[in-house]
Amino acid sequence: MTTPSWDDAYAGSTPPPWDLGRPQPAFVRLAEQGLLTGQLLDAGCGTGEQTLLAASSGADALGVDVSPLALEQARGKAAARGIEARFEVADALSLGDPGMRFDTVIDSGLFHVFDDDKRARYVASLASVLRPGGHLYLMCFSDRQPGTFGPRRVSEDELRAAFGEGWTILAIQADTFALNPGFFPATTAQAWLASITRS
Repeated sequence: MTTPSWDDAYAGSTPPPWDLGRPQPAFVRLAEQGLLTGQLLDAGCGTGEQTLLAASSGADALGVDVSPLALEQARGKAAARGIEARFEVADALSLGDPGMRFDTVIDSGLFHVFDDDKRARYVASLASVLRPGGHLYLMCFSDRQPGTFGPRRVSEDELRAAFGEGWTILAIQADTFALNPGFFPATTAQAWLASITRS
């Protein structure tokens, strides 16, 4: 059995639940607070809404994703909106290119797609590209979300365990993902928004 490509999520006429055509409100708030700055990486950027938000807020923004189709759409958005941002195909589990170092990393909905083994690889991959003192802003599906449909739920304890040695967790706050209608009965889902620094 083959694993479906992430391209499949972006190939239809209906966007995937997480692709709103605008940034997640939580990241808009971060941008308004002046936190999306410097050399910034958007890990698992999809069609680039958070990347474009960061770029329009003054960051030197790079979005990476495993889906070439999503990145094609992201580049189209950047051109249409006149926003300068870069997009590259990359595996978030192996970001350790010697030339890639960032002041800020953002993750809107990627962390929760990984199983335990890949989660550890992802955290190590982030550590390889985030400068000491740099900030990670990560929003993931929360165990506060009722039911079992949708992505794997993540507990606050799991976040703290994943970002142990080499990291300092500044805050983990309850938040919500905005979703396209039809994914859940509501158009939001429970999330954690974590602010973490690299030691």
